[in-house]
Amino acid sequence: MTDARLTLGPLLFNWPAERYRDFYYRIADEAPVDRVCLGEVVCSKRTPFVQDSLPSIIDRLESGGKEVVLSTLALPTLDREMKYTAGLASSGRTLEINDVSQIALVRGRPFHVGPLLNVYNEATVEYLAALGACAIALPPELSRPSIAAIAAASRRATIEVWAFGRVPLAISARCYHARVHNLTKDSCQFVCERDADGLTVETLDAQGFLAINGVQTLSHTYCNVIDDVVDLARTGVASFRLSPHSCDMVAVATTFRSVLAGKLGADEAMHQLSELKTGAPFSNGFVHGTAGAACV
Repeated sequence: MTDARLTLGPLLFNWPAERYRDFYYRIADEAPVDRVCLGEVVCSKRTPFVQDSLPSIIDRLESGGKEVVLSTLALPTLDREMKYTAGLASSGRTLEINDVSQIALVRGRPFHVGPLLNVYNEATVEYLAALGACAIALPPELSRPSIAAIAAASRRATIEVWAFGRVPLAISARCYHARVHNLTKDSCQFVCERDADGLTVETLDAQGFLAINGVQTLSHTYCNVIDDVVDLARTGVASFRLSPHSCDMVAVATTFRSVLAGKLGADEAMHQLSELKTGAPFSNGFVHGTAGAACV
């Protein structure tokens, strides 16, 4: 049994506003997660579609006992994007920073660091903690020895590990989804909405390789460290991140919670998660220090 918490990361994909709202309402009412990150991380053009729903979603989540954190864009390039982030910073709510340029907006008061910042060693954790970081989600590609070393050295910030979902690998100013459909980024028609969990990219011999999500590149496989969460918690990891997908995320959260509470063994938990319709295999290679797409 461990006291580790569960975080539901921000939705990385472009879902219709009604589906987005209903998803978070169900999370608020049914999912055994401690923290929920809300906000657009990938493409600012998606923000207006769900912005009106956010106040009611936040109220519902907080009524359900969840801590709410607002996530920021991973690659702000426009003045309006920086102004939008500045508005989030002035809201008084805790922000999860996903681009180093945004730290200036929250410096000196508590903030969280998202997994899209490059935090690879103890010195970086200490530096960010000195600026006000109280929780740091590590990049998904770190191995167990690196995670353990960082967790052991962190005194002022809690450490979180990516535990479930397609792994974010890169983000660009170019929109791959628009390109696939012979559109430009400025006139993309929001075609990324057609792929609720990203669009699979295959090799020439039809093997799943990557997934694209607008301007973002993700893994084809779904990271799943259910076999490793208890061990990682013992190294000092305080929280595990579940990334939202179209599969039953309440079931995912419940399974992880049961393992952390010592009520469910890893083998049975893996079996339960394997019953989910993810459309792609699981992987945990990064934690084990091998190819990320591997399942050890």
